[in-house]
Amino acid sequence: MRIGVNVPNFGPGTDPAVLRRWARTVEALGYDLLMISDHVVVTPDVAEQYPAPFYEPFTTLAWLAGVTDRIRLGTSVLIVPYRHPLLMARMAANLNRFSGGRLVLGVGTGWARQEFDALGVPFERRGRLTDEHLQAMRAAWADEDDYRAGPIPLWVGGNGEAGLRRAVRLGEAYHPLRTTLPWLRDAAQRLKTVAGELGRPAPALAPRIVLRLTGTPVTGPQRRAGEGTIGQIVEDLEELRALGADTVVLDPFDGDPAETLHPATAWHALAAVADRWTLDPHG
Repeated sequence: MRIGVNVPNFGPGTDPAVLRRWARTVEALGYDLLMISDHVVVTPDVAEQYPAPFYEPFTTLAWLAGVTDRIRLGTSVLIVPYRHPLLMARMAANLNRFSGGRLVLGVGTGWARQEFDALGVPFERRGRLTDEHLQAMRAAWADEDDYRAGPIPLWVGGNGEAGLRRAVRLGEAYHPLRTTLPWLRDAAQRLKTVAGELGRPAPALAPRIVLRLTGTPVTGPQRRAGEGTIGQIVEDLEELRALGADTVVLDPFDGDPAETLHPATAWHALAAVADRWTLDPHG
């Protein structure tokens, strides 16, 4: 099981130099994958959680590809309805080629209604648009003479039934975000059930979980995977490996924009995990 890190590409403490330090830090610690998020317009509903400045993912990952050597680079998640599918296919193909085949494209339908309005995209059609766009992107990548995409893994996000079923139909992995271990146990079983119903192979499980390191144990049914003492976090990773997870992405951002001003706190937590878990960047 490989371990990745979701890096904040937004907020008052984030700039190109900080992003470079993030990338070099997680690569040096031995992590396999660096992922960043996606928003195009920082509307009020977006700003409540992900304040400006917000660095666009394709541009940012192209920048980080040039300052790293080994680590995979990805989106968690790219909001598919925001862009024309052929534009996304072109940018992803070029980024995958420039980075030496290191791109992982995590995708989702989106949630910020005001941002959809600002972009002129119908919020109510976001699920159908996502399906149509992903199919168009795969068709474009099949043109090797033009796009020369190489294999680009699609990780499909979405914590609801629609996202899970979309992952079975269109993705190489299911990429749910920031939830509990009981929920993930159920999702792992549900993937197999839905795959059987649709007559398709079950995609890999590749969750993004929180990374919140505490001095005392966190208890109770609402404890999220990745939350608690270093012992609890390692136990969570062990259970996810037992569930068959292919990759687990650690997300150290816990919702306060001021956290981006002090990235060393997150780096300390990531170093603690790296010290207790044997990271194998080659899987």
